[in-house]
Amino acid sequence: MSHHTAPSVVVMGVSGSGKTTVGQLLAQRLGVPYAEGDDFHPASNVAKMRAGHPLDDEDRRPWLDEIARWLTGHADSGGVVTCSALKRRYRDRLASAAPHVFFLHLDGSPELIAARITARRGHFMPPELLRTQFADLEPMGEDEAGAAIPIDGTPEQTAALAHAAVTSP
Repeated sequence: MSHHTAPSVVVMGVSGSGKTTVGQLLAQRLGVPYAEGDDFHPASNVAKMRAGHPLDDEDRRPWLDEIARWLTGHADSGGVVTCSALKRRYRDRLASAAPHVFFLHLDGSPELIAARITARRGHFMPPELLRTQFADLEPMGEDEAGAAIPIDGTPEQTAALAHAAVTSP
């Protein structure tokens, strides 16, 4: 990432890929603010997912708009925000608000992520929706600023890989 302002980073991936954990660690390493993408969901989205129903593009629109506003508001200070950003058009929406945004795709096998989702407690996303997330996932294009980071190591190892990807020229 080779611009002169602090980095704006979207930590993306399917539910259970470690976005929150890695995002917090990365923000600490970079010395920038952190925002949890799930906090930007309207209550209706959370209720829909909790009931086992996947969100559609119309459900995601206000959520993406809020994350885009956060990125715009942190253009000078930089920041790390989590957002599944599964589809190219979602990433394009965020990039239009923050032209220097860098996407970090936390990439892991469906089996590894399913095991993580099954083990976690207190999250509104049921394991049954993981299949729909993988079906929606569009890998980053070569023209998108970002990197795919494997998540098969510890959170600290993944955060170190993420930090290297963000700070390399």
